[in-house]
Amino acid sequence: MEFWDVFDLRGVGDRLHRVEPKALGLDSVGKTGRLATVYSQIHKAFVLGAGLGTRLRPLTLQLPKPLVPVWNRPLITYAFDHIASELGVQDFMVNTHHCPEAYEDEFPEGKYGDHQISFRHEPVLLDTGGGIDNIRDWLGTEEPFLVYNGDILTNLPLQKAWEAHQKSGNAVTLVLRSKGDELRVGFDPDTGKVVDMRGQIQPDWPHRYQFTGIYIVSPEFLEFIQSGKIESVVLPMLEAIRTKNNVGGVVIDEGDWSDLGERESYLQASALLTNGGFPHLDEGKGRISELAEVHPDARIDDISSVGDFCKIGAGAVIEESVIWKNVNIADGVHISRCILRDEAEVSENLSNQDL
Repeated sequence: MEFWDVFDLRGVGDRLHRVEPKALGLDSVGKTGRLATVYSQIHKAFVLGAGLGTRLRPLTLQLPKPLVPVWNRPLITYAFDHIASELGVQDFMVNTHHCPEAYEDEFPEGKYGDHQISFRHEPVLLDTGGGIDNIRDWLGTEEPFLVYNGDILTNLPLQKAWEAHQKSGNAVTLVLRSKGDELRVGFDPDTGKVVDMRGQIQPDWPHRYQFTGIYIVSPEFLEFIQSGKIESVVLPMLEAIRTKNNVGGVVIDEGDWSDLGERESYLQASALLTNGGFPHLDEGKGRISELAEVHPDARIDDISSVGDFCKIGAGAVIEESVIWKNVNIADGVHISRCILRDEAEVSENLSNQDL
């Protein structure tokens, strides 16, 4: 049998490219005897944007968490730039629930630059598995796709994940890190397989990793997601591990990664960006908006950000803080580790407060 006989090439056109077996780490069809399909590119990405953002309140009372400003642009735009620059994705889907009109206001034409953005509203939260089920019509059944949490900030090399997914033939490939606050994914570095999640299958498995909220999904995984069911995607992943052993992982410790779900990590986001390495960072409004009025005698540290139409008075000092739009800070006021939302008026010193 010729190598190309193991690939089902029908009806998928230019989404495929031919790769030598050794480049994929394959010597034969494999023990399962299943036909494999090799794709040249991921075309679609599902960015999760429907969460309530409860851990980040009051910042998210009137704004979805993926739209909170980071260096004066919505957090979710860093996801779009990251995915597009690393994988060439042009077509994005975002699920919505809390404050859906805010997405319409931010992306009124369903575009971010040259990228198409579609929105799928969930009147009732469907969780991650139900969210994927809800966009089956958009995903189709022939191509792999990327899933990406909308509340993370990272520049890790996604191309490594795509290459690992291609080589493995797994239905799902999770992007993992070896260090983190929640080492809940049991992963076998020798086989590249995920063997446990949340202690449900092998709770004593010694090798535990941080899940980044990024994963690549091949169409065959959709059979594990029950139509019309509200559930976490972890449950069908556990079923895939138990029955097919086709959930894999790739450990990527390069680059920066942070979950901005809590106040402390949100404050630290500016410091993360100062490390550089984020695509199109210089194309935004910058850390200090050009539309802000900052008195020459005011002092702003190298971490804080100041939004559009803010007024910073003479002698004011801003340290480790995030200032949104239209905020007025009076002369001589000292702000430290604060988050000041739109229209805030500050006439006295503040420390570790959110307004």
